[in-house]
Amino acid sequence: MKNMKIAGISFLVVIFYSCSHSSHSDEVLHDTGLELTSSIFTSDEDMLSFFEEDRSDEQVCLQGTVNKILADDNDGARHQRFIIQLGSGQTILIAHNIDLAERIDGLREGDRIEVYGEYEWNDRGGVVHWTHHDPQNKHVGGWIKHNGSLFQ
Repeated sequence: MKNMKIAGISFLVVIFYSCSHSSHSDEVLHDTGLELTSSIFTSDEDMLSFFEEDRSDEQVCLQGTVNKILADDNDGARHQRFIIQLGSGQTILIAHNIDLAERIDGLREGDRIEVYGEYEWNDRGGVVHWTHHDPQNKHVGGWIKHNGSLFQ
């Protein structure tokens, strides 16, 4: 039980630090239930800049609507894949590693979703991956929040 509390506190510290100390926000977590204030999320303008400038390796916090559910990528590490649309209309592929994190069952087109991970440029709008913990603790852990459940 003590280890679980330490792990939970460590997770919250990483999320707090990662979101609130990025160049995109100076806000904090609303509470320990991971209710996030809207200003923590990476702005649509920043996401468009990342795309237009071919930028990668950017930690982002996104809110969007599931636009399309794609087939899983089963080459190498398995990834659940879906496309979200931001308020600006920009679409971004989400590649969620289901060998390291739980699959998001019940995900449907039209669902609202929150994502924390690493943005990588591609010519279709980009992809966000690292939406899970890193078992080797060498990379910032990410997450996806859907219908009140956290997947990491």
